[in-house]
Amino acid sequence: MKQIFKNFFRTKDTTGGNHPISKKTGYIIVLGLIGLMIIILSNFFSPAKEEVELDPTINSPQTEDIEVTSAEESPLTSDVAELEKNYEQDLQGMLNKIQGVTDAEVMVNLESTKVNIYEKNLIIGEQSTDENDRNGGTRKVDDRTEESQIVFVRQGDKEVPLLVKTERPKVSGVFVVAKGADHATVKSWIVEAVSRVLDVPTHRVSVMPKS
Repeated sequence: MKQIFKNFFRTKDTTGGNHPISKKTGYIIVLGLIGLMIIILSNFFSPAKEEVELDPTINSPQTEDIEVTSAEESPLTSDVAELEKNYEQDLQGMLNKIQGVTDAEVMVNLESTKVNIYEKNLIIGEQSTDENDRNGGTRKVDDRTEESQIVFVRQGDKEVPLLVKTERPKVSGVFVVAKGADHATVKSWIVEAVSRVLDVPTHRVSVMPKS
């Protein structure tokens, strides 16, 4: 190693002879080489760093704008309210015609709006598979699937579902206040009339006398 440095500090002249390089210049060159080797070795042995650009949407809560519609503006609620109003008006007109009943007022509570029943095609699929187990035995596996699809019919330039029937909404409760309902007979007439007209059990009909 020492001999290498000695040879390094010599240079050839044009006549083929060697003459020593100045010590100052040699030390500068050696220090530069040592620094270069340190940089190379540090880069070689240091673990490679991978820059990963994080997606700002990852792990961040996603928000969704949801428009909240009030009950008065909901089409479904509006339909139910309209049906209830129609029932109430019809019942009030009929109850006021019962003997001993005057000034009747009715409140009807429906579970839902009308229910439309549409025609459906039932598609049934059957498949049999023979499976082999580890012991060399076989078994037969039957697979059955059922899928229903609504039938559409053409009306003009568009297709619409084929309506079979429309079911009336179920009544969850009826409240009646009327003059004359303090008499047991009149009250029973009111309960029976409401129960039969709306097809609702009598225990869901409440009748009170009106002051």
